[in-house]
Amino acid sequence: MVDKMMLIPGRSSKQGTSLNQGKLKDEYQKITSTLEMNKDDMAKRDLVDGDKVRMWNEIGETIVSCVGKKPEDLSAGLLFIPYGPPSSQLMASDTAGTGMPLSKHMMVEIEKVK
Repeated sequence: MVDKMMLIPGRSSKQGTSLNQGKLKDEYQKITSTLEMNKDDMAKRDLVDGDKVRMWNEIGETIVSCVGKKPEDLSAGLLFIPYGPPSSQLMASDTAGTGMPLSKHMMVEIEKVK
């Protein structure tokens, strides 16, 4: 099943503390390569924690692992991923003068990697 969802990359406490250890360390790589998704959305797509998904938009694409979140923690139709190399693959270089790429409310297509 391929469909569009809204991706919101952002900072997380785990991403921040692992960043202090180094971007090349396994912990940082794992945290920034894990997509959070509403558990109900995962069930509709026959996904379980640890499955790989491919996300893409008009900018680029990336493959990450997914993990389910309770509906009260992450609304249906929304995805969250900590900032890192995978999320950067989906962001345009335009910063609108802020120095930070525009990264909120990105529509992405998503499918399970078989």
